[in-house]
Amino acid sequence: MKLTRRLTLVAFGAALAATTAMPAFAANLIAIITPSHDNPFFKAEAVGAEKKAKELGYETLVLVHDDDGNKQSQLIDTAIGRGAKAIILDNAGSEVSIAAVQKAKDAGVPSFLIDREINATGVAVSQIVSNNYQGAQLGAEEFVKLMGEKGNYVELLGREADLNAGIRSKGYHDVIDDYPQMKMVSQQSANWSQTEGYSKMETILQANPNIQGVIAGNDTMAMGAIAALQAAGRKDVIVVGFDGSNDVRDSILSGGIKATVMQPAYAQAQLAVEQAHAFITTGKKPADEKRLMDCILINAANAKKLETFALSQ
Repeated sequence: MKLTRRLTLVAFGAALAATTAMPAFAANLIAIITPSHDNPFFKAEAVGAEKKAKELGYETLVLVHDDDGNKQSQLIDTAIGRGAKAIILDNAGSEVSIAAVQKAKDAGVPSFLIDREINATGVAVSQIVSNNYQGAQLGAEEFVKLMGEKGNYVELLGREADLNAGIRSKGYHDVIDDYPQMKMVSQQSANWSQTEGYSKMETILQANPNIQGVIAGNDTMAMGAIAALQAAGRKDVIVVGFDGSNDVRDSILSGGIKATVMQPAYAQAQLAVEQAHAFITTGKKPADEKRLMDCILINAANAKKLETFALSQ
């Protein structure tokens, strides 16, 4: 009998330990879901959102979907299951994310999107994005100026499923195509990746050794491109990026990459949390679902003022 009683107590203790080890249900939780923090842009979003949420008295659940639509859907299930009051989301694709955001809405969990739009309205409470077209035009104007309005160049595109990739490319070409002596000799997707930016640049350079410039859809691809060019001894090639990362700031200051365009990632994430707080506490929605925030050109003249996707005065 004593042995049986002891075994029962051990089993009860194990069950209790398993229960207490499970994730707690937070009564005042905001979920923050972004792509991988390996990209400093997405890390800045998560840091900014988490800081603002905690300032406003919320607990946070910070998750990463790695640009995988299925994983994103599972993470939204997790947020719903944990009783999140709101989701701050930099989504995994303009089409694939619609169902996931709708699922959250149907469960009574409002979503506040940052950085990337979805191809639907009325599903998320708000969509706060950088003015990618305006920013791309700024970057393209600087690129053309640096190139002396002529020469062979390469464009590295972002992920095809991301609306921002197409918007930025259009912004670039609406400026560059007005200069007949600017000739694009290659246009390839490097999927926002530094590794792919490096490998694609190596391949392009072998086929087109006479290039004078590279314009990239984001900073991570630009960093891959400049590394490949430097490895090939091509310090003469002008590289321009888009995002405004500290890595590119440092490259600009050391004479590598020539310019980028800063997106206010940190400010966007904090604004989304403020909107979520207003909605949670008062039911008030922003006046417009979609809000554009202008970008800022970063070059050698102001790079020293750049810190974590914000520009000091």
